[in-house]
Amino acid sequence: MEFLRLRTIAISARLVVPLLLAVAVSGVTAQQAAPQDANRFPAAAVGFLGSELPAMEVAIAERDRDYFEDAMGRMLDFSDKWGFKSHDNPALARFPMCTEAVSDFLAVGMCRIMTTSSACEPDMATRFSTNLQKCRELAARL
Repeated sequence: MEFLRLRTIAISARLVVPLLLAVAVSGVTAQQAAPQDANRFPAAAVGFLGSELPAMEVAIAERDRDYFEDAMGRMLDFSDKWGFKSHDNPALARFPMCTEAVSDFLAVGMCRIMTTSSACEPDMATRFSTNLQKCRELAARL
């Protein structure tokens, strides 16, 4: 009797799991296809950076380069969601301070670990801080 019950569960799982995956994928696809309201982007960028910057500070203190690899994936996911790297959302052109802050934060952090890298421009950190401040101000107004 126990064998039949386990077999029924296994068969049901084989039937239900692909259906659940299809529903999940269609939900993600629909979510990605839905255009984002550009006016919400500054707040989203500030929120994204607000969660990443404290973690990056820890990674810098611990000289943890693995953080940057994982954070790059999160940054690319964020930019794909909003379409600013692929230029799918031209309305974001109004917010260069926010797109640049999101794009530059990892480079600025890596330059704090690898201080002798030739890719680290002297004014990169200042430019990032200025863009971040402008993005925060804009997010507060919108």
